[in-house]
Amino acid sequence: MNKKDLKPKSVFRFFEEINRIPRPSKHEEKMIAYLKEFGNERGLETIVDATGNVLIRKPATKGHEGASKLILQSHMDMVCDKLVDHEIDFLNDPIETYIDGEWLRAKGTTLGADDGIGCAIELAILDADDIEHGPIECLFTVDEETGLTGANNLDGNILKGDMLLNLDSEDEGLFYVSCAGGKTTTATYKYNKVEVPKDMFFVCASVKGLTGGHSGDDINKKRANAIKILARFLYSEQQKYDLYLAKFNSGKLHNAIPRDGEIVFAVPFADKEQVRADWNVFTAEVEEEFLVTEKNMQFHMESADAAYVIPKETSQRIIHALQAVHHGVFSVVQDLSLGNLTETSSNLAVVKTEDSQLIIHTSQRSSIMSNLTNMVNTVTSVFELAGADTIVHNDGYPAWKMNPNSKLREVAKDCYVRLFGEEPTIIGIHAGLECGLFSERYPHLDMLSMGPTMRGVHSPDEKLHIPSVEKVYDLVLEILKTI
Repeated sequence: MNKKDLKPKSVFRFFEEINRIPRPSKHEEKMIAYLKEFGNERGLETIVDATGNVLIRKPATKGHEGASKLILQSHMDMVCDKLVDHEIDFLNDPIETYIDGEWLRAKGTTLGADDGIGCAIELAILDADDIEHGPIECLFTVDEETGLTGANNLDGNILKGDMLLNLDSEDEGLFYVSCAGGKTTTATYKYNKVEVPKDMFFVCASVKGLTGGHSGDDINKKRANAIKILARFLYSEQQKYDLYLAKFNSGKLHNAIPRDGEIVFAVPFADKEQVRADWNVFTAEVEEEFLVTEKNMQFHMESADAAYVIPKETSQRIIHALQAVHHGVFSVVQDLSLGNLTETSSNLAVVKTEDSQLIIHTSQRSSIMSNLTNMVNTVTSVFELAGADTIVHNDGYPAWKMNPNSKLREVAKDCYVRLFGEEPTIIGIHAGLECGLFSERYPHLDMLSMGPTMRGVHSPDEKLHIPSVEKVYDLVLEILKTI
């Protein structure tokens, strides 16, 4: 199959165009300019608000001017992650895609289908002159991935529609009607570097090739966390040896499970061979533990050079904190009819060593706001007990509660059955969606989230299931026609 043969042709054409436009979170200027030009060239009302969100309005086709106005919404930014040995400048270079069977993938990087494919579906609808629809508003938000900035700062009067279809979900056939709220917790350890004691040997240990994934959608899939693996080894070794931590670097984004990491530490010269033996035993045990989910895990250890280390007492507190802080599912929903759906979780996301400080980023999620507070407090208490110098929380974002009387949900469900002969699954999602913020500013909005099937989002393994794109596009057109 060639990319020019992909269907729907217009959707994949626009997705290819989008992937030639650099659009990391907080750097969406080129994408904003593209969308503005797109709307203006077609004579469509195009608004760019103060935050950079773009709204394009398309009038109804003849005879449907009185229909309910539907808002189609997606976010224009993408998570930018790459394989360790892949060279790319995300601020200037395009995303290179290729076909792998029924999947579309990127060469060494994230694909950007989250949520570039949602944007492409909107653009294809705005560009078409042969579909039947009422009035449409297409909203493209900025900075969804790192702070929900666009949705959080959206003008409370800009949207005129009654229903909103969010195109930022990752399983075709699943209709999401609620989402988790979230918050981030960042701990910082400050110190004055000290010279390494005499007769010490520096070691660099690393892990790479983990599956990683989305900290909401994939947190329940029992995947390994690079930070947790390395912290676990440091904790066991400092119980046996006079260990000094020099560096700890792992993870890139608060909403991605870390795939790789590296530590540099010092032990007495006389213990270096035993540390190597411990590493061999430890890595074999970890490989056995994650035999199913981590088939490409790679470990490495070698000697290293360093002039300074973190003071011993601070080093110990950091290692204790990383060993103890929660990562993974904390609780599941009580309604067993929803299956083993995650209610509350936390992601140990990033550890980075800077000049005289070590910073730890975590993110918490829950579909129940009181339990989100509890999860945040649980993580915070670990850092407090482990003597972090500062602990900071962001403002977070709210959960989106299910509307039991949703007209949009019933229309979408009927359309799905009519097109495909089976019922969709209606469920809540543990990931955060912008719908939570829209519900605060526009409490009357009737909302639903759906999208084509993707796997490995927020990682270089990200892939888009090609046949599912056509199903979602056909469904959106049928919803527009029905409304």
